Amino acid sequence: MGTSNHVDLETYTKQVAEQAKAASRQMASLPGGTKIAWLRASAQCLRDHTSDILAANKQDIAAAPGYGLSDAQIDRLRLTPERIEGIASALEEVASLRDPIGSVIDSTVRPNGLRIDKVSCPLGVVFFVYESRPNVTADAAAICAKAGNAVILRGGKEAIHSSQAIVAQLALAAKEHGVPEHAVQLVDTTDRAAVGHFLKLSQLIDVAIPRGGEGLIRRVVAEATMPVIKHFNGNCHVYVHADADLSMAEQILINSKCQRMGVCNACESLLVHKDVAAEFLPSVAKALAANDVEIRGCEQTCQILSQAVPATEEDFGAEFLGPIISCKVVDSVEQAIDHINRYGSGHTEAIITTSLEPARLFAEGADSSAVMINASTRFNDGGEFGLGAEIGISTDKFHARGPCGIEELTTYKYIVQGQGQVRG
Repeated sequence: MGTSNHVDLETYTKQVAEQAKAASRQMASLPGGTKIAWLRASAQCLRDHTSDILAANKQDIAAAPGYGLSDAQIDRLRLTPERIEGIASALEEVASLRDPIGSVIDSTVRPNGLRIDKVSCPLGVVFFVYESRPNVTADAAAICAKAGNAVILRGGKEAIHSSQAIVAQLALAAKEHGVPEHAVQLVDTTDRAAVGHFLKLSQLIDVAIPRGGEGLIRRVVAEATMPVIKHFNGNCHVYVHADADLSMAEQILINSKCQRMGVCNACESLLVHKDVAAEFLPSVAKALAANDVEIRGCEQTCQILSQAVPATEEDFGAEFLGPIISCKVVDSVEQAIDHINRYGSGHTEAIITTSLEPARLFAEGADSSAVMINASTRFNDGGEFGLGAEIGISTDKFHARGPCGIEELTTYKYIVQGQGQVRG
């Protein structure tokens, strides 16, 4: 499942893609029980070789300052026995999910007797480009394979040793359980030019999925010759309506913004109805200040909060991924929706209200992959939705939207059964 050293990137990337294509044909018909057994065995291999994985991770941690990683980024990179156990448990969770392959989505019988079944099938070969989080290596491998695909993993250089150690255990379990050798391949070169070579291979790779910073995603979109499942950023909003329970609103806002600031489903913008702004903003500002969050507000916000910094146009569209939040006072739920649809990224939006009508208007009007009613934006997550591990959260409308789990890594074909019918 790993890859060997190489010199010629064009030859190397084509070889990896050809191996993935061949493996994908085997994966499409691999019995569900085989995939389950492999994933469970992989989880146990990770547990049994925790010391080896930690030793590899230690190399990545030692090199991290040289790559300019922040303390928060190094923490996401770091593995511990508890985190490895979490990775192993995630593999077992994916193993327990329903196998999506071969499901009959719809079935009809035509007047001429033809039976037409719409049946789920794998996408084929997934090229997954991601940044330095070693747990993503295992998650992506698991959900791609569970959905019957072969996957080419191109992780960040910051986690290369950790990812190699994890994939080595997946390969060990695969050999024991009859999973194709090249169903999961890790690109072992850190040369960024390799990504460009892979993105040219549309005859071998069926879909590209980038997960990381906006620069990475825009590069993949610009260079890819195959479809891309993507999200550029997560500018998520919490809107506090005039009739909101303000204690609940504060609790949800602080969780949405502060529970983890560097993730795509963290709140980046607060919208508050004018009727409750004078009461709500001073209280929530104290809670935000306790978390060292700076408020960049509209003119009305700055009038209410002396500590607020005047917001720029760019601030309202920003994904801060840190201790800054934009804030705007609005006149109505309709104005909140207009603001979101202008500045939002289509990721996650939340409304806090005690009434059905504004909730309905917001849910229908906010153009987003997920709308939360009286709940934190942080719940837009594959695991929290009961989908198991995810390969990302898509802000596209085709082919997938929201958390991309195993269902989103499938497509479908029509299988038509006849008894000799011919078309007149």
